[in-house]
Amino acid sequence: MRILVTGAAGFLGSHLCDRLLQEGHEVVGMDNFITGNPANLAHLASNERFSFIRHDVSNYIFVPGKLDAVMHLASPASPNPLSPYGYTNLPIQTMKVGSIGTHNALGVAKANNARFFMASTSEIYGKPMVHPQPEDYNGNVNPVGIRSVYDEAKRFSEALTMAYHRYHGLDTRIVRIFNTYGTRMRLDDGRVVPNFIQQALRREPLTVYGDGLQTRSFCFVSDTVEGFIRLLMSEEHEPVNVGNPVENTMIELAEVINELTGNPAGIVMKPDLRVSGDPQSRRPDITRAREILGWEPKVALREGLLRTIPYFEAAMRSQSGWE
Repeated sequence: MRILVTGAAGFLGSHLCDRLLQEGHEVVGMDNFITGNPANLAHLASNERFSFIRHDVSNYIFVPGKLDAVMHLASPASPNPLSPYGYTNLPIQTMKVGSIGTHNALGVAKANNARFFMASTSEIYGKPMVHPQPEDYNGNVNPVGIRSVYDEAKRFSEALTMAYHRYHGLDTRIVRIFNTYGTRMRLDDGRVVPNFIQQALRREPLTVYGDGLQTRSFCFVSDTVEGFIRLLMSEEHEPVNVGNPVENTMIELAEVINELTGNPAGIVMKPDLRVSGDPQSRRPDITRAREILGWEPKVALREGLLRTIPYFEAAMRSQSGWE
């Protein structure tokens, strides 16, 4: 297959490109580098089955030659308000890539009679009142909160994808991605795994906000990408959750990372500094992924962290001369 991947230079997009190439496909990567990192694709420069187009998908998309699939991953995804790459600091771009960008990507798929794959998010469930979250849960959302630019862009993109499927008969897929971690995450990503690893490597106490009992599920990037591939090759048009159904509290995660890095500094609690709107629990119900795709995560948290920590150590040294 010849496959267009938007957001190809991002964390997930670059790993997806690698996997598609390993499977023997031809990949056309597309990214405008607003949040994507060219270094994530540098190793593919000599690969004859990989080509790259620098382009903002919020503008009309043209790709010469026939495409068999379009996998739309382009979007800012970092919640970090202190990072220039965080979606709260790129609010209009985030809304445009989820709306106009999705429309343009769907248009390319329609013009090529190609399969369309939409990368959505667990954020569409908002601050859930149902645990774990099945795909038929409509969510508990704040459409005007500061994080809504990302959540609502993804909700719109799902609606538009289903509209193209129902009205135009386009062959579509929607994946709802839960918390994923691994190599190639930005140092200033802002999510808890990068934050904790960097604090631990600097031998600082790990900062836990609130009471530390809030939970998340953590899926290693190779497992998430495996879910993408299986969904793309399936015949399923309705949304499918891809994530790890095993929950960990923030305190548990902090303790594991301190152990694996040999960090003696421990944990510092910040009970009054938890971000407003931060869900207490988010965990996928992956019944449909198991039944339809035969998919479930294979990489345990400790194993995934052991694969991830050396990447952050090298990235920190490279960025700042840290020792």
